[in-house]
Amino acid sequence: MNDHDSERMKGLLESLGYNEAPVRDDADLILFNTCTIRGSADDRFLGNLGEAKRIKRENPDVVVAVGGCWAQSQKELVFTEFPFVDIAFGPGELSRLGELIARERIEAVGAFSFDGAFSGTLPAKRERPFHAWVQISVGCNSVCSYCIVPSVRGRERSRHPEEILREIQDLAAQGVREVTLLGQNVNSYGRDIPLGERLTFAELLRAVGSVPGIWRVRYTSPHPKDMREDVIAAMAETPALCEHVHLPAQSGSSRVLKRMRRTYTRERYMELLMRIREGIPNVSITTDLIVGFPGETDEDFQDTLSLVRDAEYDGAYTFVYSPRPGTEAGESMDDDISPALKSERIQALVDTVHQVSRARATRFIGETHEVLVEGPSRTDPTKLRGRLRQNIAANFTGDAAPGSLVMVEISGASSTTLAGTQLGVPVTA
Repeated sequence: MNDHDSERMKGLLESLGYNEAPVRDDADLILFNTCTIRGSADDRFLGNLGEAKRIKRENPDVVVAVGGCWAQSQKELVFTEFPFVDIAFGPGELSRLGELIARERIEAVGAFSFDGAFSGTLPAKRERPFHAWVQISVGCNSVCSYCIVPSVRGRERSRHPEEILREIQDLAAQGVREVTLLGQNVNSYGRDIPLGERLTFAELLRAVGSVPGIWRVRYTSPHPKDMREDVIAAMAETPALCEHVHLPAQSGSSRVLKRMRRTYTRERYMELLMRIREGIPNVSITTDLIVGFPGETDEDFQDTLSLVRDAEYDGAYTFVYSPRPGTEAGESMDDDISPALKSERIQALVDTVHQVSRARATRFIGETHEVLVEGPSRTDPTKLRGRLRQNIAANFTGDAAPGSLVMVEISGASSTTLAGTQLGVPVTA
């Protein structure tokens, strides 16, 4: 979601006549798009903000702007604690960035409502011309005890399906071949749209998958409590929908899940996983996992390790719990797991994830798979890099241009990347 918002900020600024400066010291405007979902994100941002303070001191005409979730969470303090900041706005007010820049010359300005225009309606400066993030909703109605998102992005609002489909049709005409639908909880999309105008998430997936010129459709993130059979069926029956589901578990312990207010048990999660695998052949499953949640016992942590093995994940984003202001866990639960134990547990979790994902990746060896080319490999510029439909990266020898489809024979696998050789002629249109 933050990548999407950053692309919209860049697009909006370019439409106003700005160009990206090569280094901060040369900039007329320094704009931060912030995250605050973990304490480490806050720490990194504050270090960068200190650098902006130095630049502002040396050149008072520089405009310092802070957008995104951290700005929303600190809306009462941002201008008093950081008086060198000229503009601050939450993620719901991204569309007003141009107006705020125009007003800044008069006074420091802030905007923090949740009911602004969808940022998906703004121009975008995309990182990759063949891929686009597409916003389908903002905000979240869940009440996970550790999560700050509802307080910084507001309650869920769904974007009208006609507007979404119109954007995707325009993207296809511009040469975009892969879209990723974005929402804090995509499964609950459309429930706030009037009857007669709404589509369910499954219906939206089918509609997006039928847009001419779109080769691949992905989405993130679903919530296990709202994952329905109609979504599984849509993925199985719509050729453009990729065989990958990112299904955040957060913990393998039902006791911890209850304290997290995730509203499902380990058993229900595993049943859902089984239905997904039965319904979508060769699907890859990835997840999010948190260690060190308040009250997590050694037994709870072992439950998380066993979940990784039982679920046979293709990959996982792993996080150390950090208390967030305004959340139930942050306000009323003791952060009682020591930093040393958290560090020990996260390392054990990462090791287990790599063992399982490496074993899972070997199933591709000897097979030929469709890869969407992204560009040169990050580790070996003599090779190309792309992704399978299962959202697994592959480095391979070949001669295809970014944005083209190629068939790759897989010859090797690690826990995160496949290796192979291009076969045949690329598909470019």
